[in-house]
Amino acid sequence: MDLSASEVVALLDDDGRPCGTAPRARVRAENLRHAATAVVVRNGAGEVYVHRRTDTKDLYPGRYDFCAGGVLRAGEDPAESAVRELAEELGVTGVDLAPLGSADYADDRTRMREFLYECTYDGAVTWQPEEVAWGAWVPPARLLRMIDELPFMPDSVANFASWLDDLRRSQPRSSQAPAR
Repeated sequence: MDLSASEVVALLDDDGRPCGTAPRARVRAENLRHAATAVVVRNGAGEVYVHRRTDTKDLYPGRYDFCAGGVLRAGEDPAESAVRELAEELGVTGVDLAPLGSADYADDRTRMREFLYECTYDGAVTWQPEEVAWGAWVPPARLLRMIDELPFMPDSVANFASWLDDLRRSQPRSSQAPAR
């Protein structure tokens, strides 16, 4: 049995208030609104850790992501969930999380309020093999190209839109064609 399918998840009402719990499998099957976390991991050189999800993930299998994270368990604080997910997914521990607010995302597969964070980490990354199929540190310019060329997690791209815009603005203009 997939243990994550039986994980008890915190449900949210349309105003973002806790309104109950449900097993993860039911949350996915009925597209119930829930809480989740997403953490961008950067190293001291400013690179972003990008990974590809395994083909066995219950939501958007095989997609790329520049965030680690997941659903909040029933009764779990968002920051605690973010710390737990970082350790589980990437083996990242001992970091200070910078909160970036929250954002809502919904499509035909998922509905969530996502609590957004960023951290800096220069240690070894150790993937959880059930969740991560590939990963690497990439410079910001490469991340931006990858998002244009590869299938990425839609919630990460949508909920970190202003963060990505800031990243674009910080890139050198040398790659742009000169004005005429």
